[in-house]
Amino acid sequence: MLSWVNGLHFNNIRGDLYGGLVAAVVALPLALAFGVTSGLGAIAGLYGAIFVGFFAALFGGTPAQASGPTGPMTVVMAGIILNFADEPALAFTAVILGGVFQVLFGLMGFGRYITLVPYPVISGFMSGIGGIILILQVAPFLGLEAKSKVVANLMAMPEYLASFSLPAMLVGSLTLAIVYLTPASIGKRLPPVLLALIVGTMVAEMFFPTLPVIGDIPTGFPTPIWPTMHTNALVVMVEEALVLALLGTIDSLLTSLVCDNMTRTQHDSNRELIGQGIGNMAAGFFGGLPGAGATMRSVANIRTGGRTPLSGMFMAVVLLGTLLGLGPLAEKIPLAVLAGLLIKVGFDIIDWRFLKHMAQAPRTEVLVMIVVLLVTVLIDLITAVGIGVVLASVMFVKRMADLELENLSVITGTSKETPLSKEEQRILDRNRERIIMIHVNGPMSFGSAKDMVRRLESVKSFNTFSSVVLDLTSVPSIDGTAALAIEDMLVMVKTHQQDVFFVGMRPGVARVLKGLGVLDQVPPEHRYPLRLDALRHAAHIGGSTHPYDVAPTEIQSKHPELS
Repeated sequence: MLSWVNGLHFNNIRGDLYGGLVAAVVALPLALAFGVTSGLGAIAGLYGAIFVGFFAALFGGTPAQASGPTGPMTVVMAGIILNFADEPALAFTAVILGGVFQVLFGLMGFGRYITLVPYPVISGFMSGIGGIILILQVAPFLGLEAKSKVVANLMAMPEYLASFSLPAMLVGSLTLAIVYLTPASIGKRLPPVLLALIVGTMVAEMFFPTLPVIGDIPTGFPTPIWPTMHTNALVVMVEEALVLALLGTIDSLLTSLVCDNMTRTQHDSNRELIGQGIGNMAAGFFGGLPGAGATMRSVANIRTGGRTPLSGMFMAVVLLGTLLGLGPLAEKIPLAVLAGLLIKVGFDIIDWRFLKHMAQAPRTEVLVMIVVLLVTVLIDLITAVGIGVVLASVMFVKRMADLELENLSVITGTSKETPLSKEEQRILDRNRERIIMIHVNGPMSFGSAKDMVRRLESVKSFNTFSSVVLDLTSVPSIDGTAALAIEDMLVMVKTHQQDVFFVGMRPGVARVLKGLGVLDQVPPEHRYPLRLDALRHAAHIGGSTHPYDVAPTEIQSKHPELS
């Protein structure tokens, strides 16, 4: 058993049990709040915390991580519930399918690729999700019923502010004050979120008994929900499942990095995805919210001694016991109290670190972040991430293309840009009007390919040179577009009836050029491993009468000391 449960041992039982207990205390109010926000009811949040928490710990790859419903996953799930309002079973099928995708991500080793998502994209959609949570909680915080769509809530803000409930706002404000202002000495013994939940509920019960509350919460073990599938809903279901899988993957692995920093360990990304996927599949089967690695409860777990999967599993067991015994008490929790807790969550999700440094950050990264944030809030998450990744990729390609062009030198004589030997410099100097050499330092890609040809066309009197030497000695790689751009250059050279020489092609570069038929257009005797030999041959063809400006085969016979 120890071999297939990552990081499991029994040398820290006391720390794991206490850590799991504290994590459960932190998770309980948030799970209830997320359930209400999703539209499925508080019980769905609790089911999600139990099943995702237990199975992600059992099969996952981050030993001290505590998993369950999170703000980002709840926002997406609320949208899925709206899409399948007529048949909620389809929503849970999407959760199960999302878990299947996560397991497949793990089995295919996708964990290491998630870190390639540009940070401004992650910052934008996390801040956007935080903004969505804040917008959706304004109405319940003020004692009113929220609308289902984010934009509708934004448009209804004047209405909310004109008809708010003062008792609800007071209770919500008290909740926020306790969460933010509880002294650290008290917070170490009783998590502020739980303290806020208890005090806010008691104050409402004593002074404002008419405030809206959670209401009926079923007790007992949940009944399985069997997956439902319709062909006319298949495409939407797969799209929503992919969103859940991708978001859950990013959310979990970012929390895994936090856990690594706190425990000085190294998580297994792919195994973590498998565990999270199994947890979400189980949550979907039992009508629970999907979840991911949760930073707040993971930090609470680690700080109070949790180090192995036992802590995450014990957290789920404690929540299950709570479900079976304390349901009637949870029914009396005011929605304004839950709104206060979720406002804190929304603020925590926003990437304040990036926002604080926006004035100094690169303009392109700020643009990506703002676009992703706005699209997340106003349209949807998957569109935001897609636009963000494409936009960031295009900007990255532009930066790389600019760098590649900076590393392209057009040389007609002595040059400080390229390290030439003394003999090479002398050849270029005495053949200043015969030879033009193109030196590329670095990879050649599609981003700079066309600009490279335009750069050559802009060289003054380019057509007067008798030979063109393309120095590829410092080119580690080349793509197909750049290879075809070289072919365009060859066409231009042939139009001017110039001779062309290739120098220093590495095996990978030569393979690409040959595969696209570019290399076949350069005679074998015009391909050289050494720049000096190519320059001598080019000078000789151009009409130089210097004794050393001859083809290598001739110079070896006439001047063996130079061979």
